[in-house]
Amino acid sequence: MAAFLQWRRFVFFDKETVKDPGDAGKGFTLPAGISACDSGRGHIVLGDILSYGQIWFLTRSMQPTPFQAYKLRVTHLFQLKQHSILVSVGQDEQGINPLVKVWNLDKRDSGNPLCTRIFSAIPGNKPTEVSCLSVHENLNFMAIGFTDGSVVLTKGDITRDRHSKTMTLHEGTCPITGLAFRQSGKITNLFIATLEKVLCYTLSLKEYPRVELDTHGCALRCTALTDPSQDSQFIVAGDECVYLYQPDERGPCFGFEGQKLLVHWYRGYLLLLTRDCKTPNKSEFGSREASPSEKQLLTVYDLDNKFIAYSAAFDDVIDVLAEWGSLYILTRDRRLCVLQEKDTQTKLEMLFKKNLFVMAINLAKNQHLDSDGLSEIFRQYGDHLYVKGDHDGAIQQYIRTIGKLEPSYVIRKFLDAQRIHNLTAYLQALHRQSLANADHTTLLLNCYTKLKDSSKLEEFIMTSESEVHFDVEIAIKVLRQAGYYSHAVFLAEKHTHHEWYLKIQLEDLKNYQEALRYIGRLPFEQAESNMKRYGKTLMHHVPEETTRLLKGLCTDYRPSRETPADRESLGHTLGNKANSEEFIAIFVNNPRELRAFLEHMMDVEAQSPQGVYDTLLELRLQDWAHEQDTQEKNSLQEAVLSLLKSENYSTVFDKALVLCQMHNFKEGVLYLYEQGQLYQQIMHYHMQNEEYGKVVEACQRYGEKEACLWEQALGYFARKEEDCKEYITAVLQHIDRNNLMPPLLVVQTLAHNSTATLSVIKDYLINKLQQESEQISEDERKIREYRVETTQLRQEIEELRSSAKIFQKTKCSMCNSPLELPSVHFLCSHSFHQHCFESYAESEAECPTCAPDNRKVMDMLRAQDQKRDLHEHFHRQLKCSNDGFSVVADYFGRGVFNKLTLITDPPGGKAGAASLDSDLQRDLLIHTKRTV
Repeated sequence: MAAFLQWRRFVFFDKETVKDPGDAGKGFTLPAGISACDSGRGHIVLGDILSYGQIWFLTRSMQPTPFQAYKLRVTHLFQLKQHSILVSVGQDEQGINPLVKVWNLDKRDSGNPLCTRIFSAIPGNKPTEVSCLSVHENLNFMAIGFTDGSVVLTKGDITRDRHSKTMTLHEGTCPITGLAFRQSGKITNLFIATLEKVLCYTLSLKEYPRVELDTHGCALRCTALTDPSQDSQFIVAGDECVYLYQPDERGPCFGFEGQKLLVHWYRGYLLLLTRDCKTPNKSEFGSREASPSEKQLLTVYDLDNKFIAYSAAFDDVIDVLAEWGSLYILTRDRRLCVLQEKDTQTKLEMLFKKNLFVMAINLAKNQHLDSDGLSEIFRQYGDHLYVKGDHDGAIQQYIRTIGKLEPSYVIRKFLDAQRIHNLTAYLQALHRQSLANADHTTLLLNCYTKLKDSSKLEEFIMTSESEVHFDVEIAIKVLRQAGYYSHAVFLAEKHTHHEWYLKIQLEDLKNYQEALRYIGRLPFEQAESNMKRYGKTLMHHVPEETTRLLKGLCTDYRPSRETPADRESLGHTLGNKANSEEFIAIFVNNPRELRAFLEHMMDVEAQSPQGVYDTLLELRLQDWAHEQDTQEKNSLQEAVLSLLKSENYSTVFDKALVLCQMHNFKEGVLYLYEQGQLYQQIMHYHMQNEEYGKVVEACQRYGEKEACLWEQALGYFARKEEDCKEYITAVLQHIDRNNLMPPLLVVQTLAHNSTATLSVIKDYLINKLQQESEQISEDERKIREYRVETTQLRQEIEELRSSAKIFQKTKCSMCNSPLELPSVHFLCSHSFHQHCFESYAESEAECPTCAPDNRKVMDMLRAQDQKRDLHEHFHRQLKCSNDGFSVVADYFGRGVFNKLTLITDPPGGKAGAASLDSDLQRDLLIHTKRTV
C-alpha cells in the first residue's frame, strides 16, 4: 500500500473556464438541472430534469443541441465510444417505471436521433430504480443495475427487440453501485460492485460463472475501468483505499484517504473526486453528493510513476468527462471548466528543474516518447549524476544512450585512470549492442589489460560466435601487443583467423609443433596457402614433421580431425593434392628432407611436375659429385641414370643436359645427346676428351644415321700430331667401303698431319687405283659392246630403209595365241592381236613389249644431256667469274648440290671437306686450287 501523501505533486494540467462562443468575455453556462451526462463520438451528452426529459448534445464549439427524449426526466446516459449509439434511462410517467431507450445518432426521425428500441427496465415486474448502466462496445451486452441489488443483462443485439434476450443475471440485497464490461480475447467479463462486495461474471461461458473478488464495496460513481494498456482492470474506490481487480483476483491497492465521490480513468491517470471535510454525508445507497457548502477536491494520480499530476478544489462537481483530448468538469453552478494536459516536453522540463530524472524517464516511457527523446533524458540524467560524483550511476545512464549519443561524449568523461572501471562498463555495453568500432574494441581491451582483469578479458573474448560484438581482428592485434598471447591465440582459433593464429604461435610463442598441428587441421586451400607462407620457418625448426605434412598435402590431403565421426565423414570425400613443385623452395637449407620429399612424390605420383624431376636430378648429381667412395659413387651414378631413363623424364633435355654438364656427369651427357639425336655432339664430346677409340666407336654406331661423322673423324685424326695410324686406318676402311669421300679430298685432308706418312694411305690409294682401273676396264668393255650393238642397229635401220620387212610371226607376242586378223605388227618383229594391243599399249606408235627398255634408254640419254649442260654451264661461270666462291654459293642456294653434306669443324680444327659427286668434286677442287 502506498500513501499518497508521500507522492510528489506537480501541475501537469492547465485549468481554464470554458468561454461562451457568443460572448467571449463570459463563461459558458450549462443547462439547468443536469441529472446525467456522458461523452464520446465528438460530443458531450447531457440529460436534465428541469427541462422535462431533454437530452443535450454539446459540440466542441459549445453549441448545445437538445431533443426531447422522455416526458419527465433522464436519469442515466451511456454513450458508446466505437458506435454512434446512445443508451438512456428515464421516465415518461410518474411512479417507478424506468424506460431504456436506444438511440441511433447517425439516423434521424423528424430531425431528432432515431430511437431504435424502447423497453422497461424493471426486473421481474418489481418497481425499483436504476442505479447504474453499462453497455459493451460490441453491442451484444447491456447491463442495468438496480437499487434492490438486481442486475439485468440484455444479450444479443441491444438495438433491436427481436434479436436480444433479457434476463436477471444477479440478485442481492445491496444496491448496485458500479458495472463494467471487460473483453480479453474471446473472454467477456462483467464486473459488478455493490455497497458490500465486488463480483465478476464470465459471460462467455455457459451458466455465467461468477467470482466474488472482495467483501467490501463502494458508493455510486466510484468505479471505473482502466484502458487495455493497464490490462483493463476494474477500479473500486473505497473510503480508505483504491483497489484494482482482475477477473479472478484483486490486484494492487493504493491508500488514498478521503470520501470518494467520483472515480474516472483518463489516459493512464486515475481521477478521484473526494470531499474536503472528514465527516461523510451518507445518503441513500451510498450516494456521496456533497452539500452546497462543501468543497470537493479533484486529484489526478499517475499510478505507474507515483506522483500527483494535478490537484484542485471545486464547488459541487456534477461529473468529469473526457473529450477532445481534455478533461471537462461540470459543476452545479452551471459552469464548465477544462483541464488541458501539458505537452510532454513541458512536463519533462518541470521534472528536470527538480532533478527528478527517474520520474522523467518513467513519464517519457508512459507517454511513448521516441528513442531520441529518451536518450536525451538519459544523457541529462547521466550528466547530473556525473556532476554529483555518482560515476557508477552516471555510466548506467550513459549506457542507455548507446545508439543515439555519440560514444566519444561519454568516453572523454571517463578517460581518467580513476574512472577506468566505469569506462570499461560503457565499452562492454557498446560491444553488446554491436555498435562498437575498431577504436572502441582497442580501448576496451586496453582497459582490461590495464586493470589486469583476466577474468573479464576471458569473458569478453569467450562469447559464442553468435554473440560477438567486436572486431575480432582488432582484438587479436591488441591482445598480442599487450602480451596476452594465449588469449589472442584462443580468439584467433575460435574465429578461424588462421593467419593470426599461426603468426602468434610462430613469431611470439615459438610453438612450432602446435602451429604445424593447426595447419594439418585446416581445409586444403588454407593449409596450402599457410604452408607456402610459413613453410621455411617450420622446416628450419621441425623439418621431419614439416616434411611429413608436405608429403600428405601434395598426395592425398585430408585434414586431421579429433573425433572418429569427423574422420568417417571425410572418408567419403576425395582428397586434394597440391602442386609439389611449388614447395621445393621451402627445402632450400634442408637437402636431406628435400630428397626424401621428392623421392616420395615420385613413388606415389606417376606424373609428377617437371620441377620435381629436375630438382631430384640436381640433388643426385651433387651427391655423386661429392661422393668419394667408389662403390657408393657407382650406386649414385646408377640412380642418376635411372632417373634420366625414366619414362616421365624422357622429354626433358635442356635443363638436364646443363645439370649433367655442370657436374661433369659424362654418362648423363652422352645419354642425353643420344636421346636428342645429337650425334655430332657425341663425337665432339669424345674429341674434347681425346677418346680416340670412343670417336671411332661413335662413328660405327651413328655413321649410318649421319655419314659425315666419318669425314669429321678423319679430319680430327688428321689434325692430331700424335700417332693415330690405327684410327686413321679404321676410318679410311669405312670411307673406302662406303665411298664416302673422293681420294683427292682424303689426301688433302691427311696432308695436314705431319706424322701421317704415305704408308698410312698406301693401302687405301692402291685399293682406290685398283677400283678405278677395274672401272676403266669395265667402261672400255661396255664401250666396245655399245659400238658392236650400234653397228648392228645401223645395219638393221639400213635394211629397214632399203628392203621390205616380212612378218612371219604366227603367234601373238602378248598372249602367245595364234594370230588372227586383224593383227598389229611392229618392225621389232613383235606381232599382237588387235584387242591385245589395245589393252596393253600405251601408244599406237610404240610396241608394248619394247616400251620399258626404250623408256630406260631415253631417260638415260635425257639425264646425260641435262648433266652435260649443267656441268658446262657451271664450269663456264666458274671460269669467267673473279669470285668463284660467290658462284658456288649461288649454286648452293639453287639446290644444285643437295647431295652435299656440311661437316662441322672438330674442336680446335679447321673446316673439313664435303662429299660431292666424284666428277664435280674433282673439278671444283682442281679449279679452286688453281685460282688460289
